[in-house]
Amino acid sequence: MRVAHKEFVMIRLNDIVDQVLAYHPEADVSLIEKAYVYSAKAHAGQVRLSGEPYLMHPLEVAGILAKMKLDVFSIASALLHDTLEDTETNLGDLNRLFGDEVSQIVDGVTKIGRFEFGSFEERQAENMRKMILAMASDIRVILIKLADRLHNMRTLDFQATEKQRLIAQETLDIYAPLAGRLGIDWIRTELQDLAFSYLDPDMYEEVVGGLRRNEEERERYIKEVKGIIQEKLADFGLKGKVNGRPKNIFSINKKMVTQNLDLEHIYDIIAFRIILETIRECYEALGVVHSLWKPIPGRFKDYIGMPKANMYQSLHTTVIGPYGERVEIQIRTENMHRIANEGIAAHWVYKEGKSVPESDSKRFAWLRQLLEWQQDLQDPREFLETVRVDLFPDDVYVFTPNGDVKPFPRGSTPIDFAYSIHTEVGHHCTGAKVNGKLVPLKYELRNGDIIEIITSAKHVPSKDWLKTVKTSRARTRIRHWIKTEERQRSIVLGRDICEREFRKHGLNFTKYLHSDELLQVTKAFSLQKVDDLLASIGYGKISALQAIGKFTSLLEPEEKPDEALVERAERRERPRQPGGVLVKGLDDIMVRFAKCCNPLPGDQIAGYITRGRGVSVHREECTSLLSSGFERRIEVDWDHEAEEVHPVGLIVICANVKGMLAAISGTLSNHDINILQANVRTRVDNRAECKFVVEVRDITHLQSTMAAVRKIKDVIDVQRSSVLDVE
Repeated sequence: MRVAHKEFVMIRLNDIVDQVLAYHPEADVSLIEKAYVYSAKAHAGQVRLSGEPYLMHPLEVAGILAKMKLDVFSIASALLHDTLEDTETNLGDLNRLFGDEVSQIVDGVTKIGRFEFGSFEERQAENMRKMILAMASDIRVILIKLADRLHNMRTLDFQATEKQRLIAQETLDIYAPLAGRLGIDWIRTELQDLAFSYLDPDMYEEVVGGLRRNEEERERYIKEVKGIIQEKLADFGLKGKVNGRPKNIFSINKKMVTQNLDLEHIYDIIAFRIILETIRECYEALGVVHSLWKPIPGRFKDYIGMPKANMYQSLHTTVIGPYGERVEIQIRTENMHRIANEGIAAHWVYKEGKSVPESDSKRFAWLRQLLEWQQDLQDPREFLETVRVDLFPDDVYVFTPNGDVKPFPRGSTPIDFAYSIHTEVGHHCTGAKVNGKLVPLKYELRNGDIIEIITSAKHVPSKDWLKTVKTSRARTRIRHWIKTEERQRSIVLGRDICEREFRKHGLNFTKYLHSDELLQVTKAFSLQKVDDLLASIGYGKISALQAIGKFTSLLEPEEKPDEALVERAERRERPRQPGGVLVKGLDDIMVRFAKCCNPLPGDQIAGYITRGRGVSVHREECTSLLSSGFERRIEVDWDHEAEEVHPVGLIVICANVKGMLAAISGTLSNHDINILQANVRTRVDNRAECKFVVEVRDITHLQSTMAAVRKIKDVIDVQRSSVLDVE
């Protein structure tokens, strides 16, 4: 059933200009006229589904903004708001002809207009509304989009039925609540009613028909109640306006549904407002109303003393009226009334029966001040200049491939997105597509991005991910995986160490792996499981010798190893660790020097247990070691009895003169230094850079050699290098 809506007469440019000059006599309307001419040329030949010239639409949108008393930049932008989307115009054209301010507003409206959505769950709709606000660095973008949607809803009759329902649902889910957020109540209620008429035309017509049938009776009732209130106010010396009107159709239907009543049994469909001059008079009028009719307990709200989060102020009370029915009465000042209907407000959550989070309250605090500024500023542009700000600076809102909206902290990456879907998706994430294009995993998500995650079963998390992720979920899952993986590695290493140590004592470790004796040893170290013991040995927290000492003391005499063999094993000289490094509590374990820092005897060193490669030895100040987990470090020390040489890199910066290389080589040879590699190149500053890989005994040997090289004439600097390749 097609609903007949009010006919709207096409507005003319002169009407818009006259309106602007009425509230801002000093306005430079030439920008509006220029935008009109450009829009007319750009849209020439285009028609709407109604058959009318397309120019009608931007004119009507501009007219709505003029009704809202916006500045000339807003109205010019409204006239141009569809040029980027529907004509050959580009952003550069608008910037050149109308300046950066207008072009950026039009660009913002265009970006928001590219999203099309159907029905939303409440949470998704809320995220979508926040995303639209987050995308708009200028509040005028939102105001133009609301006006655009309002006119499209007014002319929705010419769309196909299914398209009507999709647009109406999107309006009800997204745009009507947005208008409510900004305190523009007349746009909110009109959008709600228009959307309702397309989503449930039969019910809409039933409510409208019921209101129409009772119209005369309702008018008599409104007139009678107004007269009673005005007479009583006059008795107390109060001068104020009293008006009454039915609530909007959408709200009446919502009340019918929630209360499970038909229209005839909804008694508080009429709201009366008393508008006075001062706050003191508002409270006096409240006393007058309560002296007339009995108030209903729990239905009184003082939003003057405690304004709502969007700075809405009014006294609300519900009383038992003259015929025993409920009557809702609102009492406010003229300024409060203007703000409630037209002002840009700070928040909207109260309408959904929720409390306002403190973070949101602070985030919108700047908007509260606007209401005061708006009263003091005569130039609308000056007022709107103050609201060019990102409303959600800490959040970004992105889409899944299915169109769901997900919020993330600003700076989040595709890795955060992957873990928000599922832990396994995060673990196996290898890449991402954003808006159909491949991006690196360190890419920072932006408002409106459509994210698609690429996975591989063979891929696992990297510790480097912890440096880029922003969400606690991603960070927790990555840390848990790393901790689990490192524990498994330590268990394997611990078992290898125990097997060797048990073998030296003539015992088969596998035989005792699940024995009560080994479990007792585990509990003696205040651990719960044998795997915990193996992990601690693998980490280096407990030595295998300590464990086997406790274990053998628990064995039956016939199971204990031959004491003579054990004594000889303990007395024999401990085998030297390869590379001249001793690992505390362990022997017969593979040791290697880390290539990232290439330590030398005399450097302060630390060991790091690596899977399948024994212990990696680093200099203590090595950045790779510092960024690794402390739980896998192990104490190591130089074996000072070892007589070995170690490779080290050496960089010599010198003047580019003849015989320089020979002089350096001779000095190295004089200090018993063997040169493994050498490379010389001339730099752009005409100095020579000589790179060597040489063999030294220890750090003292290296330092004395470097001191000798520095004394060579024309040598500028000598540096140690961890790089063992001069290419």
